[in-house]
Amino acid sequence: MNKKTNIRSCSYIALCAVLIAVCAWIRIPALVPFTMQTFGVMTALLLLGGKRGTAAVGVYLSLALIGLPVCAGFQGGFGVFTQPTGGYLWGFLLTGLIYWLITALSRQRLWGQILGMIFGILGCYTAGTMWLFVWQSQSQYGAVLAVGDILPLCVLPFVIPDLLKCVLAFFLARRLRKILPLD
Repeated sequence: MNKKTNIRSCSYIALCAVLIAVCAWIRIPALVPFTMQTFGVMTALLLLGGKRGTAAVGVYLSLALIGLPVCAGFQGGFGVFTQPTGGYLWGFLLTGLIYWLITALSRQRLWGQILGMIFGILGCYTAGTMWLFVWQSQSQYGAVLAVGDILPLCVLPFVIPDLLKCVLAFFLARRLRKILPLD
């Protein structure tokens, strides 16, 4: 990889991290807020590929960890990772890793991208649900919900919107790949 390509690659990673942050600010309040972060994550992965897309997610999470207000509600800092929705943030990294693995195994074929998105989202749901279960079982805010009680609250309402965001990200990334010098 030459210097020009490396600079371009780093620039795209940074831009996709910013895209994820901007998408986080688009928020519809709920128990677990609806945001466009999934769209941003999927666009980064589809546009840059598994390796660089996951790097963009890592940069985004790093910006959040150091306190920049890049998360939903213009929040940042270590505290956002300890809140009830913190597992979904780590789930974005898991999404990237799963997508990267599946697309690498499929040699970037369309079916691999689709499976990568589906299993990536499932990975995010798993991380978020598990963290929410642990968080609420440690809190002193009342009765502890079982994982089966959490799923209808924090996963099921998001399935259709997240699938739509994946489809939108797929078509946007496909279009952008035609006009941007990505490789």
